[in-house]
Amino acid sequence: MILLSAILCPFLGAIGLFLLKPKSEKVRNPYVMAVTVLSSVLVALSLFIPGDHQHTWLQVTDALSISFRLDGLGRVFGGLVAFLWPLATLYGLEYMRHEGGENTFFGFYLLSYFATLGIAFSEDLMTLYIFYELLTLATLPLVMHGMGGRNVYAGRKYLYYSLGGAALGFIALVTVVHYSGNSNFVYGGIPAMMTAPMSVLLPVFVIGFFGFGAKAAVFPLHGWLPTASIAPTPVTALLHAVAVVKAGAFAVIRMSYYCFSPDRMRGTWAQSVCLCVAAGTILIGSAMAVREQHLKRRLAYSTMSNLSYVLFGALLLTPEGLRGGLMHMVFHALMKISLFSCVGAIMIQTGKSYVADIRGMSKRMPFICAVFLFCAIELVGIPPFVGFQSKWALATAGLNSGSVFGLIGMGALIVSAVLTAIYLLVPAVSTYALPLEPTAHLEERSYDPGWRMKVCLGVLCVVMLALAFFSAPLVRFLTAVAGGQF
Repeated sequence: MILLSAILCPFLGAIGLFLLKPKSEKVRNPYVMAVTVLSSVLVALSLFIPGDHQHTWLQVTDALSISFRLDGLGRVFGGLVAFLWPLATLYGLEYMRHEGGENTFFGFYLLSYFATLGIAFSEDLMTLYIFYELLTLATLPLVMHGMGGRNVYAGRKYLYYSLGGAALGFIALVTVVHYSGNSNFVYGGIPAMMTAPMSVLLPVFVIGFFGFGAKAAVFPLHGWLPTASIAPTPVTALLHAVAVVKAGAFAVIRMSYYCFSPDRMRGTWAQSVCLCVAAGTILIGSAMAVREQHLKRRLAYSTMSNLSYVLFGALLLTPEGLRGGLMHMVFHALMKISLFSCVGAIMIQTGKSYVADIRGMSKRMPFICAVFLFCAIELVGIPPFVGFQSKWALATAGLNSGSVFGLIGMGALIVSAVLTAIYLLVPAVSTYALPLEPTAHLEERSYDPGWRMKVCLGVLCVVMLALAFFSAPLVRFLTAVAGGQF
């Protein structure tokens, strides 16, 4: 029951917030923070108490149910979400003072937490698909927050891409249920799927990849991601770092390793197509980030590229590739949520939102610029930081795969690293190396944000710095998960 309690806690908290409608932040903020922290504590207890904590919430038919179970992959994604959500919420409590509509915003923020945990702890593809759709519905009002014209347009675009991708994912779900009966996840592939004809499985695998990959912003289904950056930064930080895009990558991993057999798919034309798309998305996303001058949209294109790092590793269909993909999924979440949070702080404190605007900004925002530079170094992949560790693992897995497409992907990673230095490290250095723009019209005072934002970013930086030198236990655990030992 503890796993179910962890999943339902943010749902019940959201309902309570909608009903109570507190008018004072002195009531709302402690309530939202308490519900979020309690949910994360319950997740932590689930992770550390032995057992799979299996629970069937609703029996739909004899074969289909809404069920939850804790396995290794769920521990990775669920643990990541449970760690980052309270920090993002703490950041959001300060940020949303500038936006308004906090009751509605945090209500859907909690519902998004509920849907993401449902995805992480799903026992079967049926349950994952239901919560995958719920995540779209929960995050849509967040993208459209404020209901301005650009917000509504971004929400509609996000909805079209998400529902279109879900329709393709539904084809994969129906196929898996047809051949397996219950779609329960099994590492190495559902045994009943082994007898299904390859003439059916191969095209369905590609369809499922594009369907679930729509949320991971694979080319050409990436258009919603930069447009959605119009949303408040606490939303984009989670959309681009944790919840939505990672849910897409997580679903592709579930389909590839826990439904279809990676051994049967390896070396097929379906794998080749998916690897080519992932490598292409890595390069296209990085190239578009170099061209983009708006800070949040530049980071959105960066996310598009980096999520395909994860997909590339997973689609090698080897334990080594999956380990590299999981490493980057975890490390990228830490780096990107920090970068978005820095940009959000710059935007609300100074009103600046373009790359040229942040030149010399370290003179006015020393803390934020220091964090931004540190995270830029991390994401570029400079040793020994975490960005280097995951990229090295992915490149090594591509080389050891023995396939041409593995080598192509490795080349894409190298080119992307160079482009990342251009679109991220150069502007980060410019905050120190160049003088403040005379047209900035900023007073001679500190524009750094309040303690909530600083605590959030400070904790994230400490964790990333610690992992740069003490990541071995985490990597061993991810290696075990990738090998099916959990």
